Amino acid sequence: MNTKSNEFTIAKPWRYKRYYLYAFATIFTLILPWIKVNGNHFFLLSFDKLQLHLAFVRFDMQEFYLLPFLLMLMFLGIFAITVLGGRVFCGWLCPQTIFRVFYRDLIETTIVGLRKRIKNKQEEPDMSLRKNKIKKAIAVGIAIPLSLLAAADFLWYFVPPEDFFSYLSDIPNHWTLFGIVIGVALFLLYDIIILKENFCVYVCPYSRVQSILYDEHTIMALYNPHRGGKIYDEHHNKLVTKQKDLLAVDPNAECTTCQACVTVCPTHIDIRKGLQLECINCLECVDACTTVMGKLGKESLVTWSSDYEIIEKKGKTKYFRPKIIGYIVLLLGISVILGMMGSKKEHMLLNINKENRLYSTKVMPDGKVRVNNSYVFLLQNTQSQTMKFYFEVIPPKGMEGKIKILKPTKAFNAQPGVKKKKIVTLSTTDTLVHNPIKDSVIPITIHAYALDKDGKKSEKISVLRKSSFIYPKESVLKASK
Repeated sequence: MNTKSNEFTIAKPWRYKRYYLYAFATIFTLILPWIKVNGNHFFLLSFDKLQLHLAFVRFDMQEFYLLPFLLMLMFLGIFAITVLGGRVFCGWLCPQTIFRVFYRDLIETTIVGLRKRIKNKQEEPDMSLRKNKIKKAIAVGIAIPLSLLAAADFLWYFVPPEDFFSYLSDIPNHWTLFGIVIGVALFLLYDIIILKENFCVYVCPYSRVQSILYDEHTIMALYNPHRGGKIYDEHHNKLVTKQKDLLAVDPNAECTTCQACVTVCPTHIDIRKGLQLECINCLECVDACTTVMGKLGKESLVTWSSDYEIIEKKGKTKYFRPKIIGYIVLLLGISVILGMMGSKKEHMLLNINKENRLYSTKVMPDGKVRVNNSYVFLLQNTQSQTMKFYFEVIPPKGMEGKIKILKPTKAFNAQPGVKKKKIVTLSTTDTLVHNPIKDSVIPITIHAYALDKDGKKSEKISVLRKSSFIYPKESVLKASK
């Protein structure tokens, strides 16, 4: 706000900036589920296929250990935003707020004219009038398909669009999905039409959490009592209601008691009381006071600032303070860990379980005893096309080439996304260990890999798994002969 010829140039209201952000967020969240890179989504948590898509990389069930880090990033990020900017998330990014503003300001006020002015959110329409009932019905009629679209968009992050519509076309076999869509849509309608801002005030637990996160440097919508005058005492009891009464107490008070900051508030609070849990930092009150005071050639009495700067008047707000730096370090650290763990993604899944029988023995024609160990390989091809897989045995040092693959004798095909069960037998005719007392557990490593089109080992699609080869004691070997 700049002074020129004793007049103030009023900047574009915060309300319009929020509208732009709401529009961008809505379009972005609607489009994002449709974007795929190499068949993978930016974010998809599929309980149906037990997959997590993150940044266009697909992770399978065994790699769901990434989820806790995503949740930590989300919650720590919201906490950091709260410490820095109060409930700015509630006013600018929360889906409930976006839905409510779209319905109240766009549908009810702008499209059907049920509400008279966007700047008056305290006055509810007179629903005893027939014309208002018709307008209300039209507004609800517009909200219903939008709620269904929002519910579908929400589910697209759990059931991708390509599956979502095919499932809905077969409702008898996917009635749960259909029920969730209807349930979410009904909740949205109840939330934005009946519950309204009471959700923010009474239901959402975030308003209670914020009180322990705030500090004196947290920026929020604040009324400046040093300039405007004291309207409420420390117990939130109203002292004056008219400007003449305020001037009688404080001749320098600038507040006009016009109530513009009160009538525009969506959560129905008076910002002049001071910090209140119901405030969602939408900054509507800042816009209202800026307009009124600007006409008088003065700066707004309600600003987006901190207690430290406005109420206590100790100096400028400190944005990069130890608490904020701590959150930044935590968020960066978790992001690095998540990136490192995500970069180690395995492009095939393999579980190796040993059969109940430890081993079997067989005397060969040359008189040697062959020792067999059998395993169950559970393999899943996580690629999008059918591939050939095989493996090799890596024994301890000094036993190279002594443990061989008896079966399977050649590479086998695995369909994409389908778990394949394979019985594997390893054998040896060499004497691995001399132990007259007990069987010996020999640690081995299984290197499983895919074959490329040329029949060569794929460097990308391969995994290493630890297992063991049980070699019998000498008495068993002698008895076999």
